[in-house]
Amino acid sequence: MKRYWLEKFLDRIADRGRDLLHMLTEGAALPRLGSLCRALLSGVGEATGTALSREVLRAYERMDHEGRMAFFQMLAVEFGPDPSAIRAATDEYLRSNDPKALLRLMAVVEPPRQELFRRINMAPNGTAALVAMRAELLGLLAQHPQLKVVDVDMKHLFASWFNRGFLRLERIAWNSPADLLEKLIRFDMVQTIKSWDDLRRRLAPDRRCFAFFHPALPDEPLIFLEVALVNGMADKVTPLLDDHAPILKGSDANTAMFISINSTQPGLRGLSFGNLLIKQVTEDLRQELPQLKIFATLSPLPGFAATLRAAANNTHRDFSRARLEALLQEYAEPLRQASGGERPAEALITLLIGGEAPSAVLAEPLERLALAYLSLLPREPDVFDPVARFHLSNGARLERINVFADESAARREESFGVMVNYLYEPDEVIANHEGFVGSGNVAMSRALQREQKKIAAVWNTVVSAA
Repeated sequence: MKRYWLEKFLDRIADRGRDLLHMLTEGAALPRLGSLCRALLSGVGEATGTALSREVLRAYERMDHEGRMAFFQMLAVEFGPDPSAIRAATDEYLRSNDPKALLRLMAVVEPPRQELFRRINMAPNGTAALVAMRAELLGLLAQHPQLKVVDVDMKHLFASWFNRGFLRLERIAWNSPADLLEKLIRFDMVQTIKSWDDLRRRLAPDRRCFAFFHPALPDEPLIFLEVALVNGMADKVTPLLDDHAPILKGSDANTAMFISINSTQPGLRGLSFGNLLIKQVTEDLRQELPQLKIFATLSPLPGFAATLRAAANNTHRDFSRARLEALLQEYAEPLRQASGGERPAEALITLLIGGEAPSAVLAEPLERLALAYLSLLPREPDVFDPVARFHLSNGARLERINVFADESAARREESFGVMVNYLYEPDEVIANHEGFVGSGNVAMSRALQREQKKIAAVWNTVVSAA
């Protein structure tokens, strides 16, 4: 009710301000939008400013794709900082070392478009509109890198507007509003929710779902985390998602499995909500259910299958065919026999795609290659697995690699069914985080450490494809 009242109040301010506007409302869309933006930056009063901000958003929303592209170009070129003003302010500060001169320098360095976005945010539902605007902008950056400066400014502002102090953690339950539950179904991209019955099971007494909300988007979960309360760390996804599995009392569980974490707002990409959410949920669960001893994930490896295919074709920069063959050498004979005589790399891919080989033939090679994929590739964003980067940078430990953990078609396509347990050990999180962020060190269980030493020795004796 308070939110509804505030929106109506802002609408009344905007309507009154619009009546006060003395500006041409006809003409070409982009020049008019540019005039509105410059007027909004000119220091008008609250009513007129709110009206202008709403008109800016309305003008933008009426534009087609080409018009919006031109608007972003205008923001990049016409609403950037003035180099001559920066030069003059820099010279003045270096000459005088005066705090006032420093403040002037700081003011002229900030691009005017940042203040423009702040003022657009005055419009009713302005924050949501700006988040949607950035989502569209992000889709243009690959082909139009000159727009990156606009994105940097929007992300900078969002980092302040959506910091942890403004976020509200809420548990989502079966009796939550239907439109909120529908969003869980729509946005779960990790473990697809197939039906309302499926969703009901995921919100059963031995399940938890938590989300972060923001006052400016009160009905939109920014990110949500699904948790299964079980006994022992799960190595397969099917029991966790089985609609007919018996329901365990939460007080009888010793393990919290984080089975799905999903962001819902493309326009907030690059803002780190997930690490905060996992840590807050872990702390809340420890208080609610103090008998819980294990906090772990069952996570996908979205780039694993593509990397193995590229390695077999010798097209991967770091994971060469020679390295793949060397890692498979001790499994070469069983692979050849199962595939009909192919070389180990081709045999492996053939058997994985065909799906008819005995699991005993593929299990150990897959586990070894997944460990190489997670521990030996460069940590660069375009090479290193994004899910692994997320959990390892949060301070998790690579605990176990589970072959044939998810036999769904989607998971076989992206990782040949392999999934990974990342363990969140509260006493180790800080050290693990610092080790990964500082030097790229992947914290792992002792069993995986022993195997990793063997495969690293093999890996380092063979050159990459490049």
